[in-house]
Parts: sequence; structure tokens; C-alpha cells
Amino acid sequence: MSEQIEDISEWIEKADHDLGSAKVIFLHLPDYFDTIAFHCQQAAEKYLKAALIFYRIEFSRSHDLVYLLELLSKKIEVDDSRFKRAFSLNSFGVQIRYPNKIVKLTKQELELAIEISEEFRSFAVNIIGIE
Repeated sequence: MSEQIEDISEWIEKADHDLGSAKVIFLHLPDYFDTIAFHCQQAAEKYLKAALIFYRIEFSRSHDLVYLLELLSKKIEVDDSRFKRAFSLNSFGVQIRYPNKIVKLTKQELELAIEISEEFRSFAVNIIGIE
């Protein structure tokens, strides 16, 4: 396995762990909305970074999903709806993690965050061509 493919696989695996954690926490501790949302954002971020590595696009250390998609859009077409979905997860990457930024999310909002993370997984895996 090439070093690049190994690196990409590691990013996908870490992202899968974040997404899996979000799902398990949602099932067993749904009141941990901040943790669920954080893991959804982290999963999407890592899936996008795996795709960027695949295209050999350098990126700055950032949690901003829109920034990562903008970089990716230099190589492939990224539709507006994907940018909107990324934007909806953006605030979960940093702000929601701290006590002074308490945001209450509904069950439906958490389900949507998980769904969006799953979409980013499919998006990245389709680009890369690995499972």
C-alpha cells in the first residue's frame, strides 16, 4: 500500500470512529448533544481532509468545513447544497465544546448532523475509491 493510500485510510478510519461515537452516544446518551454534534463535525472534517490528501491539496490546520470544501472545489465540482450542509456543522467544531457556548440541540437536529456526516463519508469514499 502506498504511503498516500495508507495516510488516507487512517484519516477515514479516524473519521469513522468519530461518526460511530456520535451514533452510539446518540443512542445511549442523547442528552450529550454537544458531544454528538462535535463528533459529527469532526467526522466530516476528517473525511474532507482524506479527500484533500487524495488530490494532494495542501491545507492549513483548520476545523472550517467550508474552507476545506473550497480547497477541494479547485479539483472537483462541489455543489452549493454541500457547502450549506458543511456550514451547518461548522459551529460544532469549536464553539459548542466550551461551557460558555451552551447550545441545546433537538433530536431532529442531531439526527440531521449524523446524516450530514454520513453524506460526507459517502462523498469522500466515492472520490477516493476505497471503503
